[in-house]
Amino acid sequence: MRKLLPTPKGYVADSDKVCSPEETVARARAAFARFGSGILAETRRIDTGRLGIPVFLSACGEKAREIMPTRKQMGKGASPAQAEASALMELAERYSFFFFWNSPDNFRELTWSEAKAEWPGQVIPLQDILRSVDDSLSLPAAAEIMDLVPWRFVSARNLTRGREEWVPLDWFKKLNEFNGSSAGNGLEESILQGACELVERHVCAVVDRTWPVTPTISLDSLDDPVLRGLVDAFRREGIFLLLKDFSLGMPVPTVGALAYDPSTFPDSSEIVFTAGTAASPVKAAIRAVTEIAQLAGDFETISNYEASGLPKFTSPSGFARLLDGPEITLAAMPGIERGDILEELGLLARGLGEKGLCLYSVETTHPELSLSANYNFVPGLLFRERTPNASLGLFVGRILAEEAPPSMAAHGLDVLAGHYPQAPFVPFFRAMLALREGDDASAADLFAAAEPLLPDAEDKALAAFYQAHALVRDDKWDAAVPHLDRAIALCPEVKEYFNLRGVARFKAEDYATAARDFEAALSLDSGSAMDLANLGLCHDRLGHPDLAVHYLQSAVALDPGLDFARKRLAGLLGQE
Repeated sequence: MRKLLPTPKGYVADSDKVCSPEETVARARAAFARFGSGILAETRRIDTGRLGIPVFLSACGEKAREIMPTRKQMGKGASPAQAEASALMELAERYSFFFFWNSPDNFRELTWSEAKAEWPGQVIPLQDILRSVDDSLSLPAAAEIMDLVPWRFVSARNLTRGREEWVPLDWFKKLNEFNGSSAGNGLEESILQGACELVERHVCAVVDRTWPVTPTISLDSLDDPVLRGLVDAFRREGIFLLLKDFSLGMPVPTVGALAYDPSTFPDSSEIVFTAGTAASPVKAAIRAVTEIAQLAGDFETISNYEASGLPKFTSPSGFARLLDGPEITLAAMPGIERGDILEELGLLARGLGEKGLCLYSVETTHPELSLSANYNFVPGLLFRERTPNASLGLFVGRILAEEAPPSMAAHGLDVLAGHYPQAPFVPFFRAMLALREGDDASAADLFAAAEPLLPDAEDKALAAFYQAHALVRDDKWDAAVPHLDRAIALCPEVKEYFNLRGVARFKAEDYATAARDFEAALSLDSGSAMDLANLGLCHDRLGHPDLAVHYLQSAVALDPGLDFARKRLAGLLGQE
């Protein structure tokens, strides 16, 4: 494990880095060039220039697409060089992360008890596993549940306790997905950025769940020239901008930012709500404001961003509660800014420790790319997309139902039922197991039984969706539609629900109604190639050849592997 070293800052204009963004771009391009165009296909600037805040895109090459679920990354910054550096390092972060997980030699696969015997006194405390899902289960019961499946153990750096510990890394990946992954000009820079993003996700989850009254930051009091220039760009274009203190007592500051353009909303722009966390309030605010620019499409491009850390408002009345709170200046916010990144990292780790939290980091640097990358996690910090009903049993049950051999899964679910006798996730996972085993009829019945037991609308919607999924696997398309209607009514922000209902209606030859479902799916994810292709097929059947060609061309451009779309497009263009 590489030692962390003093890391003086070499660039502090709009972010705190080891070196200038121009140097970062040069280093990253040289690293990617060793793979030809396999990892990096291209970078390009994609903002319209209206705000003058640059946004860059980095497109994945063929080698990267083999292991990454995304095809492009976005980069932001107050200068073109910083925005391009951001896009390049985002690609380095993601590619390194997925390469790491696709390399079995990085892991030791053991049960919990086996790991405790293999490394006595060196395994992450079980209390930290329970803290990661706020579960009050006894330690013996937790150990029994952790032994139901094997885990992929790696050696991790515990920056709070100052030691190395063996951790079941796939447990934290199941909780956090790739949130917490990071890259930088060195390990220290990378880990600090990843840790700040974890704090950002946590406070945003708290805001989303509890909506505390938080201070409003006075825009007239801003004296940093870079930040003031960014804010002036919004004011110049008549765009409403609101900055909030979302720090919520954490050791590093988080600035919440909301913006919308009354002149273009809702026809060609959206209300954008995001946040930024950094060592200082100024850098946190710059991060938040440039993130708005990245998501907003200059408030004139009919962009459709996907909400993640914070919810998405559809009207100004939705964010009225954010206008409450006392007015403050940035100077009133917490901060750990120092001249050395390692010192800041130590302050953040100690600050988290004072709250009973530990910062962990695993190095994921690609061996040939050699751009520092990490996967970071803090057991006990929240994540908005993680269910508020999380428990040890819930996530182990999911692993059993989705991944374990059927006999092991069935036994494990019986064990979970003993520890969580009233938990609605047990019948849900029994249904998932039946579906995986191909018993579609039993799965549909089990999902129907589980649905009324589930605690919230999102979980009920998922059970309704899976009832439909089980039915369509048995070609019962008409029977699936009422369940999809219910799923959409309960949770109208999931594109997959609209997609499957659209397919069901297409099968019934109700092409106009199917088209509306695919349009609804695209309103949630404008980059869904499959929904674009399906919409094109609907217009083809409706006798709208021009629209069919438009949507099919858009689909094939996004995903050249959609053979059915390419074949029908060729037919419409007379190229068969």
